Amino acid sequence: MPQDKITIHTIRARKKSRKKICAVTAYDCTFARLVDRAEVDIILVGDSLANTVMGLESTVPVTMQQMIHHASAVMKADPRALVAVDMPFGSVQEGPQRAVRNAVRIFKQSGVDAVKIEGGKKMAGVISAVVEANIPVIGHVGLMPQYRAMLGGLKVQGKELEAARQILEDATAVAEAGCFTMVLEAVPRPLARLITERVPVPTIGIGAGPECDGQILVLHDILGLSERALKFTRQWASLAEQTVDAVSAYRKDICEGNFPTDEHSFHMDESILEQL
Repeated sequence: MPQDKITIHTIRARKKSRKKICAVTAYDCTFARLVDRAEVDIILVGDSLANTVMGLESTVPVTMQQMIHHASAVMKADPRALVAVDMPFGSVQEGPQRAVRNAVRIFKQSGVDAVKIEGGKKMAGVISAVVEANIPVIGHVGLMPQYRAMLGGLKVQGKELEAARQILEDATAVAEAGCFTMVLEAVPRPLARLITERVPVPTIGIGAGPECDGQILVLHDILGLSERALKFTRQWASLAEQTVDAVSAYRKDICEGNFPTDEHSFHMDESILEQL
């Protein structure tokens, strides 16, 4: 029996039921199908594809069209999971009107269920406008990779009093602006616990400790495909080495004449060749 599609109402209800939310990134149809079979709740088409797919150091250069391209590929998998896509840098920074226009474009052209917007109090007006346009929004506070220059790099946020107070205010603001859930990235565990207790919407942590209402990780980190070693990730597989081994074995079989064989070849009536 197929299970019901995960919706924003499913996710909101997790706050009360205390059933943990499982979210993961995916950037194409193949991986979207696989993670959906694993029964994750949310597939995020993250702008982290800049790092994992495009080989870039920063998420800033990613364009609207690139996000639409990858989100559309994920939607081809027809996932049960709720699918959200990151609004890339530059698509929401020019104010509510431009943000709504871009959110409508990405929503219509990709077919996703929600968008994710990085930013706290300063982005509350933008988030509210997008929600008013009937596009569900996931918030994102704490470490925000799109703002790495302003934050002084990719590092833990909120360890000092004023910084912690700012993140708490940011989380409160985006919840009040209408987000149905929010990502807390790279904030100390006690602060993430406090935010989770105080905001009325579910929190999804990445490097924010176990008290969040859910967790999200980059798929490439989960599968051991990433070369980076981050404190808050864990590898549940070592597919990088398995991939190298498989391709090396493929190359060896080609070089030694073991592939392809007759089994992997198509046949015809060879008498036809005499007429050629």
